[in-house]
Amino acid sequence: MAAPGQAQAIAAATPKIRVRGLCKAFGPKQVLDGVDLEVARGHSLVILGGSGSGKSVTIKCILGLIQPDAGSIEIDGQDVLKMKRHDREAMADRIGMLFQNGALFDSLPVWENVCFKLLAQKRLSRATARDKAAEVLAQVGLAASVGDLWPAELSGGMQKRVALARAIAAQPDIIFFDEPTTGLDPIMGAVIDGLIVDCVKRLGATAISITHDMASARRIGDSAAMIHKGRIVWTGEARGLGHSGNAMVDQFANGRREGPIQMELRR
Repeated sequence: MAAPGQAQAIAAATPKIRVRGLCKAFGPKQVLDGVDLEVARGHSLVILGGSGSGKSVTIKCILGLIQPDAGSIEIDGQDVLKMKRHDREAMADRIGMLFQNGALFDSLPVWENVCFKLLAQKRLSRATARDKAAEVLAQVGLAASVGDLWPAELSGGMQKRVALARAIAAQPDIIFFDEPTTGLDPIMGAVIDGLIVDCVKRLGATAISITHDMASARRIGDSAAMIHKGRIVWTGEARGLGHSGNAMVDQFANGRREGPIQMELRR
């Protein structure tokens, strides 16, 4: 048995998330063709790629929403695909998610949206949930009074903040962000990115984001990975996206029509 110091060193060296050989096909369409990824504990990874490249399917496999055909997904060194259902559900409780369009429940006021998971799992009473919602809303720059509004009464930027508040309310140690700045103007996008960085650091969480926004990728990512046709074709520091030396990344980052990435036309 390892000594306490050795155990801590091993835990620190083990990637928070490790994906190996992940494959997934839908009928004849091979969407993932051997995806390999690693995210260090407390780091933020941004996954880039064109439409249909496999970004969302990769995330859904890690979340357990899609069962891959082959490969392994490890969290803290444990292969979640081999876990018993109870253990996998317990693992899922440690994960937060900010969906692309917020995905707020229109029929619930903001405070219930923020604490939805905690209420559903009976980890909070409705009385204490209001106070908890006010506390978390403050962390994303919103007043407690916003908790009594309905999602339809919020601007796009406020909806994103509420969605972020919901993602962090249960204090997860892993958070996924799906196109967090979609539909926002450049200034509000930068505000949301700043809040994401602050919240992830405050929690000490590990994050994986999907984005087409190169400015956002550089702001929120420690590292970045480019996926193309179901394979990771480049990994590196997010701040180096503009001068990666990889032809695919450079074409994507600069929005060039000509290059190795060609849009496939359906016939």
